[in-house]
Amino acid sequence: MTRSTPQATPALPRQRSPGGLTQVEGIEVGHFTDARRPTGCTVIVARAGAVAGVDVRGAAPGTRETDLLAPGNLVEQVHAIVLAGGSAWGLDSASGAMRWLEEQGIGLDVGFGLVPIVPAAVLFDLPVGDARIRPDAQAGYQACAAASRQRPAEGNVGAGAGAVVGKAFGLHRAMKGGIGTASVTLQGVTVGAIIACNALGDVIDPATGRVLAGARTANGRALLNSRRAILRGETLHPVLAGTNTTIGVIATDAVVSKTQAQKLAQLAHDGLARSINPVHSMSDGDTLFALGTGQSGKTLGMLALGTMAAEVTARAVLRAVQAARSLDIGDLHLPCAADLATPL
Repeated sequence: MTRSTPQATPALPRQRSPGGLTQVEGIEVGHFTDARRPTGCTVIVARAGAVAGVDVRGAAPGTRETDLLAPGNLVEQVHAIVLAGGSAWGLDSASGAMRWLEEQGIGLDVGFGLVPIVPAAVLFDLPVGDARIRPDAQAGYQACAAASRQRPAEGNVGAGAGAVVGKAFGLHRAMKGGIGTASVTLQGVTVGAIIACNALGDVIDPATGRVLAGARTANGRALLNSRRAILRGETLHPVLAGTNTTIGVIATDAVVSKTQAQKLAQLAHDGLARSINPVHSMSDGDTLFALGTGQSGKTLGMLALGTMAAEVTARAVLRAVQAARSLDIGDLHLPCAADLATPL
């Protein structure tokens, strides 16, 4: 199969811009979006290294290099995190990120050369278009080459290109998901998140309780509210187990230990619980990484940092569906949140 020219977010000047994960000092983000079908990957780069933790809540995860992030294990810092579509195939994109980092002289010096440490997580987007097309090593390489300090693009790009939400009553009643980013700053410390939302459940605005995107009614013209429908006893038609998943990265420029980074990843899942319902199901592989660059030279304590992490995670989930655009591919029609928006 001939590979057509893919789309990658072009490299931009390495400067700060308002909002998003790249507000965190020491963090760059790059997307690769495949032109042949809706899929791609997103790379979060920490050139100087970052303390890292991870927390996996979903029952169907697809991950790489997560065991080494346990506080008792040897490696203290990572150099990038990869989020990708393509299910388990998408994990291959991390090897391309490793190659790019090595070329830049970034990695763990093991005496015989540099070994970039690149954990990864994937989501399942194979039903959207030709499943034989998925992110590979070259995709990860190009995402790294496109990484910058600019505010990351959102919606139907990178790891969110093929994301779909609200699948508890079947794919034909679902809506377009995507990738979103947000950040908050308090007393000179910033916490940011980037989230690729491909959830089984609906996306909920925590401020209003309103469903923004998710399962639709049988005629497809309105939002159903999956939680209420499940509790009414409506017949479920979920897609195959493991074919969902929300994945993301939370980062801070605060000084944190490896144990604290793991706790930050755990606390960030509170943001998923506020903004997705149902969440952490047997059909989801929900996985969040946390990075600490330490470049602010400050810390706020875990109560404040954890509160900020949950907040930016929830906001990034909302941005993922608010920025998404509708998708028609074959017989599948996936409207976006803007298409079905309803007044309060």
